[in-house]
Formats: sequence, C-alpha cells, structure tokens
Amino acid sequence: MQSPKPLFAALLLCGAALPAVAKDVDQTKLCGEAEERYVELFGHSSADEEGVTVVTMYKYNFCPAELTVPLGTTVRWVNVDKRTSHSVIVKESGEPESDRAFPEEFIEFTFLTDGPQDILCGPHWETQNMIGRVTVDATMSAPAE
Repeated sequence: MQSPKPLFAALLLCGAALPAVAKDVDQTKLCGEAEERYVELFGHSSADEEGVTVVTMYKYNFCPAELTVPLGTTVRWVNVDKRTSHSVIVKESGEPESDRAFPEEFIEFTFLTDGPQDILCGPHWETQNMIGRVTVDATMSAPAE
C-alpha cells in the first residue's frame, strides 16, 4: 500500500496555488468592469487614448496593477469609481503625493527613470492595499504616435 503523504503534499501545493489563481480571475473581472465604466464615462476604450498609457482606478485597485512601459511614457491614472477619490504616489520618484482625483478626473506622470517603480494610492495603500507597479524599460521602443 502506498503512503498518502505524496498525495497529501500534492493537494497542499494545489491548494496553495488556488488563492493566487482566484485573485487573478477576480482582478481580471474587476479590471473588465473598470474598462466598461471607462467606456461608459468617456465613450471610447482606454486604449484609444493618444500619447498616454491609461491605468484605471476602480474599487481600490489599479487596473492593470502592473505594467511595463518605455522610458518617457506618460501614464494617466483615471478614477472611474462613482464616489471615491484617489491619489498617486510614485514612490521612487521623490515627487510628492498628487492631488486627489475625484470620479472622472485623472492624474498624469511621465516616467523618466529606468526600472521598477511602486505606485501607491495615498489614502488607500495601507488600508486597502491599493498598490501597483510600473516598470520602465529603456530598451523598449516608444509607441508610434
């Protein structure tokens, strides 16, 4: 008779991976809702914005939470929530926290330093874990305008 230990270990490993998968599914669904709200508010997709990369702020999340952009990219954080205000702190930039963006308002920041940079929502990063990351890759080509 075979010992149940290997099976138990395999089940533990699978169980440990499930919360991460569920979080990814939840994040995908949430970001889909954020994009629908963006289209409802502005009449077009966030991808249609020219000269900026859009990140929505929705239900205490950045959508997408992580992205990689070329050096010199301007990221626009757009608040698509109905009632909550947000701010942006680009932690490694040395810049102060942005003003609050109320629903339908936005904040922009141009990334001029290569490497990963943590993004925090001033009022919500500690209480709601509203944290993102922008990785600036100086080897990437800037998108054609």
